[in-house]
Amino acid sequence: MTWSKENVLEQLAAYPAGEGRRSNEDAEIDELDNDRRNPFVRGDKPLRSAAVLVPLVNRQEGVTVLLTRRSEHLSKHAGQISFPGGRVDDTDKGPTHTALRETEEEIGIERHQIDIVGQLDDYIVGTGYLVSPIVGFIDPPFTVVPQEEEVAEIFEAPLSFVTHPENFERYTRQFDHGRRSFFAVQWNEYFIWGATAGMLRDLSQRLWNGHNTDLPASWRAGR
Repeated sequence: MTWSKENVLEQLAAYPAGEGRRSNEDAEIDELDNDRRNPFVRGDKPLRSAAVLVPLVNRQEGVTVLLTRRSEHLSKHAGQISFPGGRVDDTDKGPTHTALRETEEEIGIERHQIDIVGQLDDYIVGTGYLVSPIVGFIDPPFTVVPQEEEVAEIFEAPLSFVTHPENFERYTRQFDHGRRSFFAVQWNEYFIWGATAGMLRDLSQRLWNGHNTDLPASWRAGR
């Protein structure tokens, strides 16, 4: 199925964001997974506010998702695929303002070029952030200008692929801080995992709800 802007807007209106919070805990197998013991995920430590833009490009051949690859020299999440975004500053008027500001700083797309159409559930990142994913449409033509210090690459992936339920796979790996299980999507040479994959999975549940009767109950929006 190829997604159009009209299809996406219809699904987001039918399945809006709820009051709950999501985290990588959705992917965990048992109590040995590290995120289940993470004090931020468990609510034992306060979370800092952040926001990202989930940029959807209204291409004639089908909607795409605009993603970035973080620079390799960064101290956190180096080389990972992510949405443009960052920490909420004191001068920001809210998460939408943060997402638009960070998008302009990181990839050069100005806020007047972005049509905000919705929001996904807040997502808890294990490093201590509560991230608000803001969904916005961008109409071509537009020009991207990567912030060299943070962004190594900007690319688009088909929304129909990176949100298709069958393309999410669960991985289990051993890290320095313990074992982690997580969902990921592989598109061409890009391995999309972590919070970005978690937010795409949230979007997937909203888009595909009602379009595929073979989906398990756990894939329904809001689960």
